[in-house]
Amino acid sequence: MPDARLTDDSAIWIIVPAYNEAARIDQTLAPLCRAFSNVVVIDDGSTDATAEIAARSPVWVLRHLINSGQGAALQTGIDFALRQGAGIIVTFDADGQHDAGDVLRLVEPIRRREADIALGSRFLGKTIDMPWTRRVMLKGAVWFTRFFSQIAVTDTHNGFRALSRKAAETIRITQNRMAHASEILDQIRENQLQFCEVPVTIRYNVATLEKGQSNSAAMKIAAQFLLGRLVR
Repeated sequence: MPDARLTDDSAIWIIVPAYNEAARIDQTLAPLCRAFSNVVVIDDGSTDATAEIAARSPVWVLRHLINSGQGAALQTGIDFALRQGAGIIVTFDADGQHDAGDVLRLVEPIRRREADIALGSRFLGKTIDMPWTRRVMLKGAVWFTRFFSQIAVTDTHNGFRALSRKAAETIRITQNRMAHASEILDQIRENQLQFCEVPVTIRYNVATLEKGQSNSAAMKIAAQFLLGRLVR
């Protein structure tokens, strides 16, 4: 008999970490809520009206009292979804860069039991209006990951990913801020989880680029990741 936690769309839980996204959160949530019944927004200590605006949509809204970082917000959302019985968990950025239309394609390898975790890849898929400087930075991150984490992926810092329940229960994010993306790849390798990459679309605009990772921030993330590996 098919496992309903894999085949039923209601078993898919979408985790949306958000920090000061009041200007965009409703546009991000609208297509997700049309397609999926379980969407969780983790307001990570925003100082604007992110939580209040998100609460107008049919979603769960969890709140961090202080800004703890995207990694911490993701772990809060994953823990909540697991307690609710989630079969598949999808992480989805709040800034509107991701396409809700890609979700079902992303989870398909998990439904077919071909992978424990499916990683979205903009370099296998499509990017819209990505500056060349961002492309160079992300390509550098790929080589950094291949060297330090010994895992061959084409897109290291893509927040669009799908985890089976087994993967979500196995992976434990301790890097509270942006270095969590590299930490997840480390844990995939260490725990011998089966993974694959799925082509996805990423859209850039002025607002998301201003909030996104700068080159200096990327260096800081790399340093945080290496420090985290030393002290764990």
